[in-house]
Amino acid sequence: MTDRDDAAFAAGLKIRRDMFGPAGAEQRLQSATELTRAFEEVVTRYCFGETWTRPGLDLKTRSLLTIAVLTALGKPNQLKAHVTGALANGATPEQIREVILHTVAYAGIPAGVEAFTAAGEVLARVNAAASGA
Repeated sequence: MTDRDDAAFAAGLKIRRDMFGPAGAEQRLQSATELTRAFEEVVTRYCFGETWTRPGLDLKTRSLLTIAVLTALGKPNQLKAHVTGALANGATPEQIREVILHTVAYAGIPAGVEAFTAAGEVLARVNAAASGA
């Protein structure tokens, strides 16, 4: 591993922690198995450490783009994680809604159904936690 790789890994770990908390960062790496360890390291280093840290787009914009892509691909489990991350990156529920609605026009109604179901679960959980329920 080069110094650049170490820096990318550290940067990726920080972004994962900021977006998803310790459960989405350190605990995810600590609970990795022999099968998944290399994958978690690649996600941390390449996806978050090299891609999310590039100049040109802020983290909120990257989050909203990720929500659009995951909606189009029909990936509700990853969408739930990234709705949480988008909120941490400053996106509002209204912006999340608009990104999903915009994506539906191009990706289709079934993708929108999955996306709104996943986003609704996360937003309900966040609202319940905020109100102390």
